[in-house]
Amino acid sequence: MTETQIAVGVFGAAGRMGAEVCRAVQAAPDLELVAQLDVGDDRAPATAAQVMVDFTHPDAVLDNLSWCIENRIHAVVGTTGFTEDRLAQLRWALGSAPGVGIVVAANFSVGAVLMMHFAEQAARFYESVEIIELHHPDKADAPSGTATTTARRIAAARDAASRPAIPDATTQEVPGARGADIEGIRVHGVRLRGLVAHQEVLFGDPGETLTVRHDSFDRVSFMPGVLAAVRAVVDRPGLTIGIDDLLGIG
Repeated sequence: MTETQIAVGVFGAAGRMGAEVCRAVQAAPDLELVAQLDVGDDRAPATAAQVMVDFTHPDAVLDNLSWCIENRIHAVVGTTGFTEDRLAQLRWALGSAPGVGIVVAANFSVGAVLMMHFAEQAARFYESVEIIELHHPDKADAPSGTATTTARRIAAARDAASRPAIPDATTQEVPGARGADIEGIRVHGVRLRGLVAHQEVLFGDPGETLTVRHDSFDRVSFMPGVLAAVRAVVDRPGLTIGIDDLLGIG
């Protein structure tokens, strides 16, 4: 490793996303892959890393991040399942390590980040909005972190614009038919073999609709965002949510 390279390790290296991260790091001239860890592996090799990337499981990620904070190692996190309570735990833990930076993002695809940004901009103009997220059936959480984040951003934009509640005259419903309700925004999850990661946001007003859609057909689409976060986190102490600022979006 040269003096200008960043030493990177990966939690979840045997998974599909983790393996893709390993390949991306190995191909980047300014990064060096120093640790590839998966379930049950000794974390000792990760002490050589300046930044750990975590693509594991909601049940494992907080323990991994606690270890990173204790060892003063920065982290970039793509694992889903982060609630406000979990983020609060992370902020509290980082209080004991003021120099450590952690980036947690619901999605590292540049296109997905733009999709969320465009949806947030459109939210204040339309009477109706719903979200459909579509993923492979091996995904652990539903709705996806991206859909949840999108719904919250849309709800905040509508609230700031003093938009009324979205109209819905449903009085008879099979449970779940109208999807999840996230801060007043309906979110529908599809799990289907053959899909990777897809989301569309549907807006409606009298006489027109607008659809903002993003599709990731290959996990390589997430790598530019992951690598941007790895490069940035060493100079961003504390908790960073999303990669919008890192990409200059917003």
